[in-house]
Amino acid sequence: MTWIKRVIAGLVIFVVAATFLQVVVFKFFNPPFTVNMVYEKAVAAHKKMVFKPRSYEWKDIAQISVYLQQAVLASEDQRFMRHHGFDFREIKLALLDIINHKGFRGASTITMQTARSLFLPSSRTFARKIAEAWYTVIIELIWDKKRIMEMYLNTVDWGRANVGAQAAARAYFSCDANALTAQQAALLAAILPSPHKWSAVTPGPHVLQRQRRILGQMQNMPVLQ
Repeated sequence: MTWIKRVIAGLVIFVVAATFLQVVVFKFFNPPFTVNMVYEKAVAAHKKMVFKPRSYEWKDIAQISVYLQQAVLASEDQRFMRHHGFDFREIKLALLDIINHKGFRGASTITMQTARSLFLPSSRTFARKIAEAWYTVIIELIWDKKRIMEMYLNTVDWGRANVGAQAAARAYFSCDANALTAQQAALLAAILPSPHKWSAVTPGPHVLQRQRRILGQMQNMPVLQ
């Protein structure tokens, strides 16, 4: 049994060291792709499906419209600057909604979504949720808020095979990420909960309602530059 414990301990140490190294590397270097992009391509190849390459182009945070920063904060994580990766207030509200049969509401922070979009595949498993939480802790320890926001804006899935702000801006509005208007940024943020279902080009009533709410809250959101 002793050798089994040693093997398990060795694996744990390896995983901890490897994940720390990943996060440290991406503090200084921009990712050429995300794990999920590779995962989706592998799944398509395994199932012998036609794979549409993801549109992805990195842009530094200074090259992305401040309106988009404010829009995603208003939409996804208004306490981003005050928490350390987990918004326990939102988690509590989400649990209360489930208990009171009011449906399910997301409680993922921008840090958690960054961990998911950069380091993990899109499969919905309990193991992935554990890994997401672990990466969230490391990211908050090693990166500052500006780097987290920059990484999020560049790796989030914006639907229609578009990854990141530049790809979304080009696909939906035929402009660069730094040229997005407040209205366009709010539309992009409005579709984030369901980017493969909702459209920023032909938004329905629900998306337009979300856009109006986001526009009303954007002016109260900080800008990280």
